[in-house]
Amino acid sequence: MESFQGKKFHFIGIGGIGTSGLAKMLLKHGAVVSGSDMADSAVLQEMASMGIRICLGHSPENIPPDADAVVISAAIPAGNPELARAGELGIRIYKYAEMLGKLFGEYQGIAVAGTHGKSTTSAWIAYLLEKAGRSPTFLIGAHVPQMGGSSGIGDGPFFVAEACEYDRSFLNLRPLIGVILNIEQDHLDYYRDEEEIVDAFTDFAGGIRPGGVLIANGQDRNTLRLLRRLNGQVQVRTFGRSDSCDLSAGRLYLREGFYEFELCERGAVLGLARLSIPGIHNVDNALAVVSACLAAGLSVETILEHLGGFTGIDRRLMLKGQLGGVVVLDDYAHHPTEIRASLLAIRERYHPKHLWCVFQPHQYSRTRFLLDDFAESFNLADTTIVPEIYFVRDTAESRKMVNAEVLVERIRRSGSEAVFIRDFPGIVSYLKEHVQPGDLVVTMGAGTIWKVADEYLQWLRAHC
Repeated sequence: MESFQGKKFHFIGIGGIGTSGLAKMLLKHGAVVSGSDMADSAVLQEMASMGIRICLGHSPENIPPDADAVVISAAIPAGNPELARAGELGIRIYKYAEMLGKLFGEYQGIAVAGTHGKSTTSAWIAYLLEKAGRSPTFLIGAHVPQMGGSSGIGDGPFFVAEACEYDRSFLNLRPLIGVILNIEQDHLDYYRDEEEIVDAFTDFAGGIRPGGVLIANGQDRNTLRLLRRLNGQVQVRTFGRSDSCDLSAGRLYLREGFYEFELCERGAVLGLARLSIPGIHNVDNALAVVSACLAAGLSVETILEHLGGFTGIDRRLMLKGQLGGVVVLDDYAHHPTEIRASLLAIRERYHPKHLWCVFQPHQYSRTRFLLDDFAESFNLADTTIVPEIYFVRDTAESRKMVNAEVLVERIRRSGSEAVFIRDFPGIVSYLKEHVQPGDLVVTMGAGTIWKVADEYLQWLRAHC
């Protein structure tokens, strides 16, 4: 294994879920780590307590002149003063994904790719490896309560990581076990069209190490297109709810909002699988998990023993509280397919009298490109409340072409009730006035909409 002992790494934008996890991993590998970010947070305070030098704000003086490398998050613009200073000093600069690839390459890597479900599936795989005594290293794009955080370094040979397609970041990972959950249109601020997205996933699959295996959704249209392109160059195991797949789910049951199914391999029943996270989409994720863990050498018996013990990750249909007969959830869904899946799972699990969905659109470009799909994705909500769009990586031109009021009008046209309320305090006031016992409120989106759930719950606690 490459030695990181004593090497000095400075992170620009160290407070992100991925960069903070990578920084802590390098620290545990013996590196000297420093970093900067714009605002203080619990994550930064934790890293400071671990011995990482933290700077608030971005300044040329933050760069250690003797740094071996600077690592930048995807959010750092080209004009960042620390980035400019690193260039002047001739320090090697890595994108986050490049540095992750260097560390990942030292292990037997399990990389989970797909438009949806990466965090849940990769966390689930890491959880099962841990339960099986394999002590994995992992880096997940969300907090995993059962694993003690979003990252960890184990003593075993496996490294489980999400493989993000944005900026073709996942091409920095060369896994032994690659997983493709699904392929849909997204990140159209970066990719030209769906065809280019499929091309990138094909390149990811082609990067699997010799002797490795691709775990692929055998019912996803674009993934099947990818498999035909591979032309047998990579060993493939398919999963899906159809018995045409190598691993499938038979005889599905919904019990108290959670799915049970017979785990089947080419028609042969291997055992009964029980899940503890809701939603039919998590049956698909579970099949991917089982396939990956089988490829990693775990027995069917061990997998089925622990599969249902996994209870999920932060911001994925997360129960925030239940007070005064009102259930409050928080969810990360920010793509139409994810929204539909989450709303269906909520209906199946909770059977609310009235389902209030507070959705914060994430990116002007994503909202514009997928506007019609977004409009139809809220049909399972009784009322959708929409604040202004969360701004990230958008151009001024994108901001001019769409806004939240346009989305609300499209949702109404598709036959659903929708309300535009620009700011979070206004939304909380609206919920206080309209939500009744028996109702369910879910805040939804990849931005900061979780703050509405927290503030509304605080009010419920004071008035129930």
